[in-house]
Amino acid sequence: MLGSRSAQSSAYPIGLDGLDARRRAWVDDAWQHVTQDRLRDLITGLVDIPSPTGDEAPLATHIADTLRAAGCRAAVQPLDDRQANAWARLDGDGTGPDLMLYAPIDTLTVGEESEDLPWIGPELRDDMRPRATVYDDLVVGLGASNPKGHAACVMMAAEAIALAGIPLTGDLVAAFGAGGMPTNSRPGSVRRNTGQGAGCSFLLEQGLWTDYAVIAKPGWTVSWDEVGLVWFEVTVRGTHTYVGSRHRLPYDNAIARAGEVARHLEEWFVEYAERHTIGTVAPQGIVSSMRGGWPRMAAVTPAACTLMVDLRIGPDTAPIRAKREFAAALDAIRDKLPGLDVTAEMVLAIPGTRTAPDNWITRSATAAWEAFEGREHEAIRGNSGATDANILRGRGVPTVRVGMPKVSEAETPFDIDFARGMNTVSVRAMERLTRHLVRTAVDTVTRSRAELEPGSEGEPA
Repeated sequence: MLGSRSAQSSAYPIGLDGLDARRRAWVDDAWQHVTQDRLRDLITGLVDIPSPTGDEAPLATHIADTLRAAGCRAAVQPLDDRQANAWARLDGDGTGPDLMLYAPIDTLTVGEESEDLPWIGPELRDDMRPRATVYDDLVVGLGASNPKGHAACVMMAAEAIALAGIPLTGDLVAAFGAGGMPTNSRPGSVRRNTGQGAGCSFLLEQGLWTDYAVIAKPGWTVSWDEVGLVWFEVTVRGTHTYVGSRHRLPYDNAIARAGEVARHLEEWFVEYAERHTIGTVAPQGIVSSMRGGWPRMAAVTPAACTLMVDLRIGPDTAPIRAKREFAAALDAIRDKLPGLDVTAEMVLAIPGTRTAPDNWITRSATAAWEAFEGREHEAIRGNSGATDANILRGRGVPTVRVGMPKVSEAETPFDIDFARGMNTVSVRAMERLTRHLVRTAVDTVTRSRAELEPGSEGEPA
């Protein structure tokens, strides 16, 4: 199914309603090149090439080679010897706006026991490995949905528009960013900043700039705002002592104290989210890790234990404000836990961002969604996921997010948890997203810049 029942009663094929005759024909021409077989080939090719954060270069090379073979001007953009972006460009005649279709390409986990276990679970399931398995409509493997299924849709959209030979006024850029996951460097990396949008930022710094952008990430909706994030390193101090002297010397176990701090923070995160829920975002927080003591020596307590905290922030909350709110939360915990010695350092900050709902790219992408669904756009609310859209918007590129829904258990022969939701993709859903991207792209890069300027009469088809 490519759209809702109401959309099927349209005068035109699903997704074409509202377009003028010329653009309707162009989109339809491009759609002839969008097939489930081709999408299945693209996604299996991406899944079968490992691309953990910091090691995306082989996948970037594969993407550039694939798009070059389809007639796009494509290139690999190295960040270092192991990490690289890929991009492709379809040139317009210079009179229209440029649009970027963007997707990250790194996976959240690695797909190897040495790095993933035991944190991901007791074992690596098949879906947690960089090896594609096809189950009829479904493709399963590490990152098959997020991010690789979305990257395959961007590839397919660029390829289809190139093969259709549509005359473009503006450039269409398909960009694939390394380091899109919320992580610092993995062991062995020569750079600490391999994640957190490092590839997207590098793309822009190196001149790959456009008037508008659409990022393909999960969620069958058009999102124009999203959370940012701040990370805190929380240090809880205690007394270094020996188990045999616990009853004879001062005893203040930093590990036990850190557990109390974590419990109180988890309670505070709920209240924080309620206060900061606005628009489509509901920023959350978690305690993600604990570090302290000598695993080889269980007989002694450490003088300090460190917690890592990820606190999401809405577009209207500056990182410095979040820092002060977090400091106040720790003050309140100190009042509850007499003698507690705890400090926090903000070690990462990426602001949340927003594109105006009446911006051209928001209106065009929304019009496309409504054409597929045959109803007024429905925004998904309560979001707390951050993407490279924050990097794009933060640099001044109006950006919206469009993607696929995660597969449901009704669609699969297995239970769906967080990892399987990331690692399972429906090819039918990929086809719908690809057609949406094609329509939004054609609706944008076949117009004049004057049509899309604020106050102009230009309207999304």
